[in-house]
Amino acid sequence: MTIIEKDSRIAPFIKEIILLESDRCFDHKLPFYADGYPGIMYSETDSGVRLLPANKTLPIFFLYGQTIEPIELQIKGAYKLIVFQLYPFATRLLLGINPKDINDECYDLANVKNVDTKATISQLIIENTNKQIQIISDYVLELVKNSSVNPDNAIKLAVSTIINTRGVLLIKELRKHLFITERTFERRFAKEIGVTPKQFANIIQFSFSLNQIKESDYTSFTNIAYENGFADQSHFIRTFKKFTGATPKEMLPKIL
Repeated sequence: MTIIEKDSRIAPFIKEIILLESDRCFDHKLPFYADGYPGIMYSETDSGVRLLPANKTLPIFFLYGQTIEPIELQIKGAYKLIVFQLYPFATRLLLGINPKDINDECYDLANVKNVDTKATISQLIIENTNKQIQIISDYVLELVKNSSVNPDNAIKLAVSTIINTRGVLLIKELRKHLFITERTFERRFAKEIGVTPKQFANIIQFSFSLNQIKESDYTSFTNIAYENGFADQSHFIRTFKKFTGATPKEMLPKIL
């Protein structure tokens, strides 16, 4: 995995640009777990990308929503994936679609009406990686230019606060800080992000704990549980299994 420097003009909407590639000619299964961020993906493969467990072939240029259930991308042979990881509010802002409609789903960008996506795809197919990244960056800027959706700044602040506190905060306190009633906050958050504030906080809390397991030499799940705000190790294990389908111990061989 390679992190690519992003154009400063798209920085308000794009968290990271990620390049995933392999020249190995065998079957690959790439696991993806909830992390709170939707994204735009372009793929180059010999036989396409299949989404598991749905077992369907994905378009080569698509938007994916919030990942809640664990999924895998199945690819036969060499591949290149370019992922523009969006901030959580960007789905509705850039494309005007209901984020909830694409939770655990993908949206074929060829369906976008106000941008010539087919021309963009034609360019992507014939160019090298650096040029492809520039083409997708220009595509995002075109979506921004043509957007007719106004951002909900209170929800953007709420999302930022949840991420910055690693999902460990009382949603009730956040709502009070924003001077929004519970019902209004729930409705506006779901409209912008596709999940409830509590769901999003749980996803972020899980994602930070998963990254900690990947990037450290921790041998104690109890330490990871407490450092990420879980009530105890049992709570951590239950949450982890909900988002991965396995316990942390069962997952270790797959993620280390």
